[in-house]
Amino acid sequence: MTARAFFDRYQQLTSVEQKKDILIEELLQRVTELESIYQQEQLDHEREKRFNRDIQIHEMELMEQISRTKSIMNREPFIVVLLDGDGMIFEDELLQLGEEGGRKAATDLSSAVEAYVTDNFPTVISPKIITKMYVNMKRLCDTCVRGGITTDPSILDEFARGFNSSFPLFDLVDVGAAKDAAHDKIKETFKLHLYNCHCHQIFLGCSDESPYAQTLEETLADGELLGRLSLIEGIPCGTHLESLKAHYRFTSFPGLFRDSKINPVWAPWKAAVATKPRSLLTPSPKLHVAPLSRTSSNITTASNSAPVSSTPASSHSSDDFQLVRSKPASSSRPKAVERNKYGQRVDRLDIQSIPREEVNRIKKLKLCNYYFLQGECPNESCHHDHDRKLTKNELLTLTAVARMTPCRYGLECDDPECMYGHRCPQSELGRKDCYWGSSCRFNTAAHGIDINIVKVTKV
Repeated sequence: MTARAFFDRYQQLTSVEQKKDILIEELLQRVTELESIYQQEQLDHEREKRFNRDIQIHEMELMEQISRTKSIMNREPFIVVLLDGDGMIFEDELLQLGEEGGRKAATDLSSAVEAYVTDNFPTVISPKIITKMYVNMKRLCDTCVRGGITTDPSILDEFARGFNSSFPLFDLVDVGAAKDAAHDKIKETFKLHLYNCHCHQIFLGCSDESPYAQTLEETLADGELLGRLSLIEGIPCGTHLESLKAHYRFTSFPGLFRDSKINPVWAPWKAAVATKPRSLLTPSPKLHVAPLSRTSSNITTASNSAPVSSTPASSHSSDDFQLVRSKPASSSRPKAVERNKYGQRVDRLDIQSIPREEVNRIKKLKLCNYYFLQGECPNESCHHDHDRKLTKNELLTLTAVARMTPCRYGLECDDPECMYGHRCPQSELGRKDCYWGSSCRFNTAAHGIDINIVKVTKV
């Protein structure tokens, strides 16, 4: 074989080796690339594992936090009952029972709401019931008297006391005579609790007035809120609320609230009282007390010429007082209201001279002021006692008890036979407060009254 042939063969082998080296280099380069990719994948995988682990830990923390939050939210669940006294009026029988009726009304309302919540919201366990009833007490008293429900406005005050003392979270609030006062308070309380997670339901009992319709229409804009509100119907809804009833949960509590307005059965209170036979406790040593009976017609009447002493009632003995029954507008001599130099009415009877234990005893007898002090009770369904035979001292004490209820016409009252009080019996001359402080039933103007009589207003 020639040298050229060997050389050709060598070149072929060299070419093969070069190709092999190139292949090996390419393989090594590829391996290096794959190792780099593998390492990056490992890093990514480790990072993803750490991320997933962190996410899981965070998720567990969030779930634990949600569980704690739910536990806190469910810790003090409560229901709010908001009532406007114009549209939600308790049944006559409850109002007529005074303080006892107030307690019974609160108890029955609590039971009715509890039963409704149990039937409709089974997931709400033992919620507290917060009740706010806003009433114009003066208007309610006038309406009840004119409607023949009661002849004694103080019965409504006793009802309110009974209602407020029944449960710690039950309040009957006198909002006064300002227009929309009840609505304004209910609206703000409604807004305060609407988004409160602890409040599981709001019950609204209101009158058929446009402000309430507007509030309910605004609530409709957020569909998630509809399930949080239930309407209570007392007096049937009118044009303002009727169209909104279909959008809300709706209920009523028969036997608890009236389903009709109170219609007047006689003239406004003052005019009606002025036309009724009256009695006046007047100092007169010449007269004696005739026995009283609801069926008796033997009524002793004082002479028109009997003098009226200017000496306070406390200076006379019990034998010096005569219960005088006046005949309707038959006397030619005009009746009068005694006043001080400021024109303020002055009542002669010194209430502080009567023993407190005797006052408390007479209060417990639940006597009818109209019958025993004015000769006739205009309320056929009156629950007070008319049959007891009273002594002279008991009549005197009953008069004092009646004076403890403020007259709504105050010091300007011109009814000479008004049996209610016109000045605070506990106040002292010149002082604008008394033992009872801010809880006194008489307003500030009825304190510190000058009791020196200087003039008479004839009626």
